[in-house]
Order: sequence, then structure tokens, then C-alpha cells
Amino acid sequence: MNQPPAEFVRLLVLTDRTQLPPGRDLATTIGACVDAGAHTVILRELDLPRPDRAALVAELSALGARVIAAHVPLPGCIGVHVRAAAPAASGFWGRSCHSAVEVATAAAEGARWATLSPFAESPSKPGYGPSVDQSAFAGHTIPTYALGGVTAENAAKALAVGALGVAVMGAVMRADDPGRVVAELLAAVA
Repeated sequence: MNQPPAEFVRLLVLTDRTQLPPGRDLATTIGACVDAGAHTVILRELDLPRPDRAALVAELSALGARVIAAHVPLPGCIGVHVRAAAPAASGFWGRSCHSAVEVATAAAEGARWATLSPFAESPSKPGYGPSVDQSAFAGHTIPTYALGGVTAENAAKALAVGALGVAVMGAVMRADDPGRVVAELLAAVA
């Protein structure tokens, strides 16, 4: 893999407010993540209308998060992360992938990064992993991130098989202490 540009980090946090514990909001969760050192966030919340998602971008950015929009560009985002079968985007963009072939295709189309999933069994999607061949993470011209079932206990394995870093949703969103989980993940991928 080529040396990644400075904007690449070891941990991407994906949002899903439906997994938050009762009484905690998305901004509080992302604020704790930023305070713990995770600054790059992929904003999902795809059920919300576009204006509400745009308002979340502004709110999370004000907390110090570098926000990437899921699926469609949003004002104020640093980039967009598209679905596996979606057409290439413009600017700073990445793609969700499920095989080495999909990562190679994304790179050829101009993607700057790819998530590769599922890496491990995931409580967010029971019965949906692991199915990615561990060799699929290495040898690409763009950075890959392991997604799906990533925890502090298995994050280092993702790097060992060739991923630049990890992308985590459920372990952070469901955590009683998301800042602690982020700190543990960052230590695991340091």
C-alpha cells in the first residue's frame, strides 16, 4: 500500500443513534469520542431528512469532528462514503466493500479509502460475519479499514492482516462509556 495521506487515521467512528443507550444523544457520544482522540466520523443516520443530517454535520463539526457523510454528500462534510455498488463520487470519497476485488475496483474509480466488511461477528448484524477473507485487506493502493464486529480485543489483528485501521459503529454507539472504548481502540491500533 502507498503511504496514506495525513488525513488518514487508524480509527473511523460510524454513527447509529438507534444503538445509543437510553438518555444519551449522538452529539454527547461523538463529543466523548472526539475528547478521547477519534476525530473522523462517518455520519449515517440515513433515516433522517437531509436538512436534519446537515444540522448534525454542523453540530458534530462544532465538537471537533471531521465528518464524512454516508451515501450522499452533505454541506460541511470533508467527504462521502458510498455503498459498495454505488457509482464513483467526486472529491474525497471512499466505498464500502466486501471483497478484495471490490476494493481494487473502488481504487481504480478514484476512491481514497475503503471499508472492508464484515471483519468479525457483529452484534449489530447477527449472523453476518465474519466472511471477508483476511488476505483481502492487504496489497491495495488505497487504505482499507476493517468494519464489522471490531473491538479493542481484535483491532490489532486487522492491522496485522493489512488494514490501515478500523471502522467501528456498534461497540462505540452501545458503550456506556464511548470515550473509554475509543481510547482502548486507539491503543490497540497505535
